Amino acid sequence: MKRKMSLQVWTEGTMIAAIGVVLSYIPIQTANSSIDLSLGLVPLVLYSYRRGVLPGMTAGFMWGLLNILIGSAMRNFITVPQIIFEYPFAFAFGGMGGMFANKIQQAIRQNSKNVTWYVVLGGIVAVISRWFWHYWAGVFVWGMYAPPGQSPYLYSLIFNGSSVIINIVYVGVVLGLLVKAAPKLFVPKV
Repeated sequence: MKRKMSLQVWTEGTMIAAIGVVLSYIPIQTANSSIDLSLGLVPLVLYSYRRGVLPGMTAGFMWGLLNILIGSAMRNFITVPQIIFEYPFAFAFGGMGGMFANKIQQAIRQNSKNVTWYVVLGGIVAVISRWFWHYWAGVFVWGMYAPPGQSPYLYSLIFNGSSVIINIVYVGVVLGLLVKAAPKLFVPKV
């Protein structure tokens, strides 16, 4: 299914990027400071299901750039490549759930029971795709903080792994429930 890239699609994407920034200001406290629950992933992944990979990745890229422009990314600034990896690149790859856009929309139109499976699978792909970049930033930048004798690869896997798991559960559960309650949100009118 070929998608027309209209002003409405890009306006929605800009709004999704802004929503992601706003949601990042909601304080979430966990016992483990390495766990990063990204509330903005749900609207981003939902948008990518509605509009596809390219609009989803573009909205994620804008979300990452906005974090740099408003200064919230600078709290974690070590190097320029690290900021680029962990913000525009990583956030853009959160839109990879759009790979499942056609399958999800088709399953909704056909009232298929597989729709929840596609929604959850797309969420897993989106979260892992995003944290792929965080993992490598963890290896090459944050790895210098690994305990003595611990590999930076293992350190980054441990440090970022908990975030991957919690975000997969969060995105999968929220979007899985949402597709059952309001499937029309996943299918654009335009």
